[in-house]
Amino acid sequence: MFFLSYNYLAQAGWSSVIKRVPEAMPAFLPVTGVIMLATFFIAGHDLFHWTHAELYEKGGESYDAIIAGKRGFLNTPFFLGRLVFYFVSWYFLWRILRNYSLQEDLNGGTEYYYKSMKFGVVFLVVFAVTSSTAAWDLIMSIDTHWFSTMFGWYTLASWHVAGLATMTLVVVMLKEQGYLKAVNESHLHDLGKFVFAFSIFWTYVWFAQFMLIYYANLPEETIYYRQRFSGYGGIYLAPFFVNLFLNFVFPFLVLMTRDAKRTNLILKVACWGVLVGHYFDFYTNIMPGTVGEHGGFGPIEFGMILIFACAFIWSVSTQLTKANLIAKNHPLLEEALHHDI
Repeated sequence: MFFLSYNYLAQAGWSSVIKRVPEAMPAFLPVTGVIMLATFFIAGHDLFHWTHAELYEKGGESYDAIIAGKRGFLNTPFFLGRLVFYFVSWYFLWRILRNYSLQEDLNGGTEYYYKSMKFGVVFLVVFAVTSSTAAWDLIMSIDTHWFSTMFGWYTLASWHVAGLATMTLVVVMLKEQGYLKAVNESHLHDLGKFVFAFSIFWTYVWFAQFMLIYYANLPEETIYYRQRFSGYGGIYLAPFFVNLFLNFVFPFLVLMTRDAKRTNLILKVACWGVLVGHYFDFYTNIMPGTVGEHGGFGPIEFGMILIFACAFIWSVSTQLTKANLIAKNHPLLEEALHHDI
């Protein structure tokens, strides 16, 4: 949705031949929304320390002044309201853009394009706020005492580059299977540049957050990184550095050259590296504050990856069969068909 919306806003023509791929991906939002709600109701008490009522009882043994001070934002009704709003607003705006795109296929003209542009802007405004607040709610509130003013940007960068890598993998796979014949090396080059650029952007935000906390050396901030370096017997140190290698060093070196961005095999290797890397990114964000010393990799971790991957692939594949893979009446399609860089 983010990619679709800023391409509408920029009136980008090159992406019109691949827009059906990112257009198909948000169909999975209802599934993830239901799972997130179910997870909170089933295990929220274990995942989020701030849900314990005794933390707010003044004079009690477990009273926590810091967490109590955040009660206006971190309370169950408000949290659930925000969670529902995130998924409903994202999915609702996707349905509008998707319907306009399908109507454009049927009727042609520029009416639906300009309507899509307007709702793309609406999504960008909504997402500008909800991407940060969702990151605070779902990830940062696990470590309730800790906070970072850059965490919203950091998480957005992680989401976006993982989404770009997924889009690129789907486009390359479809092209190799004989579909998307209008996609040429220049389109692949642009996708490769997006993955390359946002990998560097993620690294910039990651390092800016780390450097400021390291330099200030305040205990309430540094505890987050201490846990990941030396906490729990050091079991999170290796994932911490694997995360950095796969999300910056690997895509930076692999996608640096022009030819690399135009080669299917290299694009696939780089994008799989990015996807695995951002699994480790969220692993190091979430696991120390939830399971602590019990973190590790086993059947549960790999099994859940497979379950979600299969469900997502099925969802995207199903959506791709419901419309022409090329938006045939897109007003900028002619530009995309002759795209050359």
